[in-house]
Amino acid sequence: MDFRLDDEQLARVSHVREFAQQVLSESARRRIAESAFDRELWNRAADLGLSGLPIPEQWSGSGFGALDTMLTVEALGFGCTDMGLVFSLCAHMFACAVPIWRYGDDAQRQHYLHRISKGELIAANAITEPESGSDAFAMRASATRDGDTYILRGEKCFVTNAPVADLFLIYAKTDPNQSFFGVSGFLVPRDTPGLSVTDGGSKTGLCTSPWGSLYMDDCRIPASALLGEEGGGAPMFHDSMIWERGCLFAAYVGAMERALQQSIDHARNRKQFGQPIGRNQSVSGRLVDMKLRLETSRLLLYRAGWLYDQGEPYEEAIALSKLWISECSVLSGLDAMQVFGGTGVSSAAGVDRLLLDSLPSRIFSGTSEIQKELIARHMGLR
Repeated sequence: MDFRLDDEQLARVSHVREFAQQVLSESARRRIAESAFDRELWNRAADLGLSGLPIPEQWSGSGFGALDTMLTVEALGFGCTDMGLVFSLCAHMFACAVPIWRYGDDAQRQHYLHRISKGELIAANAITEPESGSDAFAMRASATRDGDTYILRGEKCFVTNAPVADLFLIYAKTDPNQSFFGVSGFLVPRDTPGLSVTDGGSKTGLCTSPWGSLYMDDCRIPASALLGEEGGGAPMFHDSMIWERGCLFAAYVGAMERALQQSIDHARNRKQFGQPIGRNQSVSGRLVDMKLRLETSRLLLYRAGWLYDQGEPYEEAIALSKLWISECSVLSGLDAMQVFGGTGVSSAAGVDRLLLDSLPSRIFSGTSEIQKELIARHMGLR
């Protein structure tokens, strides 16, 4: 097996890392302290192609496969200390742009996909409800056909990008008697009458990524807003989650590498009892654990991306990758804070960010428990 990246991949990774460090990380500490989303930095990231990586070039994307998308997102996660911005970009790409690319008709792609890929429109995916989280298809939001329109009613919560989004991909029940095959997806512009958006407030992690709730009060939309086929929303959402679970978590691999490098530098330079703390087995052991988690996470990630690109069975590999990376990033965040000691607890130092930004990763895109259920099913245990 050849694990080497080619010259084009190496150059892209280096360029994205440098851009993220020099541009996207500028004033990151202030933005994080204020939980502030920066549209100008979003635009600069989009100008580099970071809002449409897997979208074909004909729709203004980069046309990357899964593995090349992962490599780019990993470089972004390494260089950008504002993981909230990275998360917003990835949610926009994988949960919204990918479904429009893969399931939209030519008119929908022409109208939306160019501008989404270029970051001119910010998109948000709305599926979670107060009473349906992991059991997403038990949703209560409804879409009732009325001639050449649909009427949307209901509520959505924890919608990433909601306060700043221009377009929503909203999932609602078109057949209340069905579960998986009773859900459909709709493209709904922000200014649609009957649609209101509220800000979700501050978060512990990913705090610069805005979130909120949607309320649909007899929200009438044209039938042309239906994305894909009626009743096809669940397979479409599942397909988008394959991309999100696979590619978004590459950012955490990059962040884990950044935290490891910071911790090694600190362990070499910080002295206690007359020697660098890295010479103490209790400290070096933590750094070895962080290194092991990083390398195994990267191997699982790249394997999942390679399998997807080769057309091989990939669902189990992606679930394994998502589960492992999300759990490892939390543990490595804890270890980094322990290595830094009192400095690690100080938010001004920024060492706490890997831990705080990793905590939500065990929940979104399917909880760790859901990933274990998927893996168990592939093992023939379900």
